[in-house]
Amino acid sequence: GYRDCVSCLVGSEMCIRDRLYREVNRFANALRRLGVGKGDRVVLYMPLVPEGIISMLSCARIGAIHSVVYAGMGTNALKARIEDAGARVVICTDFTYRRGKEIPLKPAVDEAVRDLVEVEHVIVHRRGSRPGDAPYEFESERYHDFYDVQRGREIHCEPESMDAEDPLFILYTSGTTGRPKGVVHATGGYMVGVTWLSRAFYQIRDRDIYWSTSDIGWIVGHSFIVYGPLSVGATVLCREGVPDYPSPDVTWELCERFGVNVMFTAPTALRMWMSHGAEVPAKYDLGRLRLIACAGEPLNPEAHRWAQANLVGQSDGMVVDNWWQTEIAGPVLGTLPTFEARLGKVGRPMPGIAAMVVDPDGNPVEPGHGGLLAIERPVPYMLRTVWNGPDRYAEYWNQIEGCYAAGDVAVMDKDGWFAVLGRADDVMSVAGHRIGTADVEGSLLRHPAVAESAVVGLPDELKGERIVAFVVLASGVKLGTGVRASLREHVREDLGPIASPSEIQIVETLPKTRSGKIVRRLLRAQALGEDPGDLSTLAD
Repeated sequence: GYRDCVSCLVGSEMCIRDRLYREVNRFANALRRLGVGKGDRVVLYMPLVPEGIISMLSCARIGAIHSVVYAGMGTNALKARIEDAGARVVICTDFTYRRGKEIPLKPAVDEAVRDLVEVEHVIVHRRGSRPGDAPYEFESERYHDFYDVQRGREIHCEPESMDAEDPLFILYTSGTTGRPKGVVHATGGYMVGVTWLSRAFYQIRDRDIYWSTSDIGWIVGHSFIVYGPLSVGATVLCREGVPDYPSPDVTWELCERFGVNVMFTAPTALRMWMSHGAEVPAKYDLGRLRLIACAGEPLNPEAHRWAQANLVGQSDGMVVDNWWQTEIAGPVLGTLPTFEARLGKVGRPMPGIAAMVVDPDGNPVEPGHGGLLAIERPVPYMLRTVWNGPDRYAEYWNQIEGCYAAGDVAVMDKDGWFAVLGRADDVMSVAGHRIGTADVEGSLLRHPAVAESAVVGLPDELKGERIVAFVVLASGVKLGTGVRASLREHVREDLGPIASPSEIQIVETLPKTRSGKIVRRLLRAQALGEDPGDLSTLAD
């Protein structure tokens, strides 16, 4: 019943693992036949399909540097990334599914590469085609069918010998200036980090069924869909599509059907499932689901409690929070499953991590006070540079002397537990008080009339900044004359008068990236009539 929205790659049985090995080797040989070798860049524009994972692993096997662009970014964003990476090859899927609808992808690639003569080959994965099908007639000689190029290729490809510091992949993040930033991760340190963290933090075992609701277009997909779980021998379940389509039941039906043991998701997804009610997951056997890891934005206590009770309660499992970035390819702060969770706190530094909270001058702040999150020394799975931008890489280390500046605001308590409040530009200064947007948003979410909230600070001549809240009302709640007053009074009682919003706008939706993060800078820019910068990661 999910032919139009699900694709799964499972590999726990030896024959399936052998098939994945053969497919990777066969496609790696195909790339070599096209002249792709060590150090060449290959851009992928593919949804969460097995062929996308095979393409990533094939590049790694021959030493090519892959750069996955989320399938859904616009033509200009795709072209900018192809140009910056200097890619010789682009691999794409002809279309993807979104809520049951076919969304074309190849036209964006056609337009992006039209004038890029350095792109020698475009390999198209045609959905519906199969190995052995008759060759497809493309519009240009540089286009190739995904299955046709590997037809007859040997099932063993000698792996390229790689130095630990050789680049494995480039992954672009959105820049506030509109210029994407190509984060480079190296082969050795990255693989050590994601393999170790898959075992030690996410506790993925070789007989587990593991499911991440992310996508290969993001760092979560690289680290904890592809490289980490597969390196420990786990079965990886992949699903193309949103977690509440075609029904609110679909996630839990699939968990029961496949016996999912470990899940990685985002707080936005937890809040969405929470809005459907506890009766939905209660219909299914989730007794094998022992751990849900949550990252991407602050995890509010209400969603944490709900997930703990209703999603992993059958197995007496754990919901664990963790914090990291595209630049740091795995958790550096988190709550290990052996810890007792402290709601509202992401956790403590992972082994080997020296983290602290400092003021803008780099001086440590007192426990309980907000400041900038800094990491005192590098770890193996950090970025090595920014592609074509060594000066941009240096910025990470020059902002706070001797430390990596994460760009986030955090608070550390006297026991060494951290709460990450959000990006530094997501912290407001109201009448001399530093207030995190996450604090006010969390307070609004605790009001029964609120489904989602986003908060920004706007300039104010008297206070420095004033708080403006954007609120999506819960299902069934009607906008009456007293709603805004009720919300404002709720925040006043919860956080104090200084945190009470000056303005509350009721909206139907909030702008988010495709990974579920709220894009507050867009709300702020729209309110001020400013350029919001690169919006290529927006879901809509």
